[in-house]
Amino acid sequence: MPAEQLIAWTQDPFSAETPLDVLCRSEVTPTELFFVRSHGPVPAVDPESYRLVLAGAVREPLTLSLRDLRELPRATVAATLCCAGNRRSELDSFPDAVPWRAGAIGNAVWSGVRLRDLLRAADIEPDMRHVAFTGLDDVDADGRVESFGGSIPIEKALASEVLLAYEMNGEPLPAEHGFPLRAIVPGYIGARSVKWLAAISVQREQSESFFHRTDYTLGGTPLGELPLNSVVCAPRGGTTVCGYAVAGGGRVVDGVEVSFDGGATWHDAALDGRGDPWTWRLWHAELEPGAQEVLVRASDDAGGRQPEAMPAVSNPRGYANNAWHRVRLTSVGKREG
Repeated sequence: MPAEQLIAWTQDPFSAETPLDVLCRSEVTPTELFFVRSHGPVPAVDPESYRLVLAGAVREPLTLSLRDLRELPRATVAATLCCAGNRRSELDSFPDAVPWRAGAIGNAVWSGVRLRDLLRAADIEPDMRHVAFTGLDDVDADGRVESFGGSIPIEKALASEVLLAYEMNGEPLPAEHGFPLRAIVPGYIGARSVKWLAAISVQREQSESFFHRTDYTLGGTPLGELPLNSVVCAPRGGTTVCGYAVAGGGRVVDGVEVSFDGGATWHDAALDGRGDPWTWRLWHAELEPGAQEVLVRASDDAGGRQPEAMPAVSNPRGYANNAWHRVRLTSVGKREG
């Protein structure tokens, strides 16, 4: 087991991020070092009595045990999950929110069943536009208690990469990551990959959950696809610097550039891996002699470019920060204070 530990920000509920120098060591993040975001206590679930209910606007509602799910065709996808609040601490003060730095992200191999297989078996009624998820947890939703929830468009729900996962990195889901079952929605903010999945509803409108309509929103609009982003993680061997880059919506990171002079000149970084659509790209670059600071930006295969600064939009929760990442090399990957 790695000697490193997660950087814990809250204990009740537990939320913790991965140390930055750990993130760029391997394409797959070790399960025990994968960031954790909890909105309430982890529910205790009896795997024998657990049932998943798929209902709403379907002709054949389903109720499935874990055994039923494991007997269905198995699917596996490598996917990066990222909290919508990743890099929040670089923005203005958010006293009521987890002060994420850049480690609320991780890449894992998820296994389970394709959501579309269940939706097809349930026989969706015509003209439905959204699929909503509801968890088993009890969460404070602005003064009232409700289960965590959210929804995704029907087109995304029917895509082959969207899973109901019961394994993470080849092992059963740990409790803090959603045991016994969680949604995995690659390319979307982590909040849409609902943990401790209790129910799935096919419906015409988006989820009415507080966590969809109110909490995880930007400019009043529920968040969906991840923004294009890149981060400096750590020096490597004293002569290079490394990090990660991620694109949302099935787009692939096809370029990362670094600058050592505040953005006056840019140099191409080397990209690791083959560039799968649902996973991050790790990158590394040679340090210029005497460099004291590094700035990074990414591009994707759809022509997207990471912005220099966040747009001027109402953002009281500090979500989706994907401005160019700037780091003093003497403090890369280290906790301040």
